Amino acid sequence: MAALLLFLLCAAAVLISAQEPNNELSTQYKQGVDLALQQLSLHAGVHHHFRFLRSLQKSEIEGGFGVKYVYLHFHLKPTRCAKGTTDSSPQRCPFRNDRPLMDCAVCYKTVGDEMETNPKPYVHCIQRPRLTEEMTTNRLEHCKKMSYNSGAPTLLAVSTG
Repeated sequence: MAALLLFLLCAAAVLISAQEPNNELSTQYKQGVDLALQQLSLHAGVHHHFRFLRSLQKSEIEGGFGVKYVYLHFHLKPTRCAKGTTDSSPQRCPFRNDRPLMDCAVCYKTVGDEMETNPKPYVHCIQRPRLTEEMTTNRLEHCKKMSYNSGAPTLLAVSTG
């Protein structure tokens, strides 16, 4: 009996974690997902509410002095809820399987794990079937430029005299 109860408890935990994949992301990466969701909800052509499905690529570059440049490539999946829904729990807003995934890439600068507005965070989301190789390349190039052309001070640039 105890084994059955333990099995059911473990199965429930797995089911809950599988339904909320956003929980696997650190706060730093959740900020990027939230930014993409916010921009999608403001877009007139988007009619569905989306939830995070899975991350495909995560990276960060340390810039020194608590600065990081974050890149996240992920999928969002449409739900059965209307755009603008505030309670998007899996029970209330189940995924739809009749609409394509949204493929998103975001990159931004953080200082002390808080997203900075300068340089402006980059967000690019498009329905998965419409994503081209050229778009993927442009995303990566944009994010590389953001981290390499930051103009952030370095220890060598600080004068002591």
